Amino acid sequence: MEYELKDFLHYLTVERNLAKNTIVSYERDLRKYAHYLVNVEQIRSWNDVSRLHILQFLKFLKENGNSAKTVARHIASIRSFHQFLLREKITEQDPTVHIETPQMERSLPKVLSMAEVEALLETPKPNTPFGIRDKAMLELLYATGMRVSELVNLNLSDVHLTMGFVRCYGKGNKERIVPIGRIALSALKTYIEEARLKLVNPKKRATDALFLNHHGERLTRQGFWKILKKLAKEANIEKELTPHTLRHSFATHLLENGADLRAVQELLGHADISTTQIYTHVTKARLKDVYQQYHPRA
Repeated sequence: MEYELKDFLHYLTVERNLAKNTIVSYERDLRKYAHYLVNVEQIRSWNDVSRLHILQFLKFLKENGNSAKTVARHIASIRSFHQFLLREKITEQDPTVHIETPQMERSLPKVLSMAEVEALLETPKPNTPFGIRDKAMLELLYATGMRVSELVNLNLSDVHLTMGFVRCYGKGNKERIVPIGRIALSALKTYIEEARLKLVNPKKRATDALFLNHHGERLTRQGFWKILKKLAKEANIEKELTPHTLRHSFATHLLENGADLRAVQELLGHADISTTQIYTHVTKARLKDVYQQYHPRA
């Protein structure tokens, strides 16, 4: 059973060209699924898996406190895997055919107000190389709406200061070109020209990574997350932040100021506009809050 699982992960990597984090998520879900089948249901071949076995596994997930969202993700992973097995003629039937995905309420993304964004962007101290770096990262995130994974994977060659744009690679390694605003461009220019060289470690092999950590190596997602939490605390922001908070705020503020939904979709790199439409619900919710707060007869 292990061989087929590795074959599927290879297919996701080579043929589907999925992002590394997506493949890691598939592998985690399917290994948990395979472990359950072997150790609880005593299954020794994928061809022996029935719909009942899958339903029992989903019941096991729920009984162990997994959310509807987590269960739905497992179903998607299991369904893709069994479709692959059927397509490759490894199995004779797909046991996921009549398994329904649980209904989930789509939660609205958390966004910062414009005042909160201003406070956050002004928090990094520009008198140290790390402060200049943090300022450049935050300004670039809010100016472009890129994902944190896209930000930390940027190389020097991806930034075009003269033309005022950045090239990044999103999900499925899809390339997109995003314009950079004047203020973010200035912060990025200061970082590259004045601070980055001070972060380079001469004892280590040269790196093309744009944003460096205190070891002179590429900053990680986890490293950025620690920086963001620290700066948010210093800015007295009490809202619960996620690595996507500035991305959500970028999209919401654009729509609130009259941007076209299709343009926002392009900037965010969404394959489907229905993903972008969640932000129209956010703006409506915010309008309702403003109305309740300021209308004399609300």
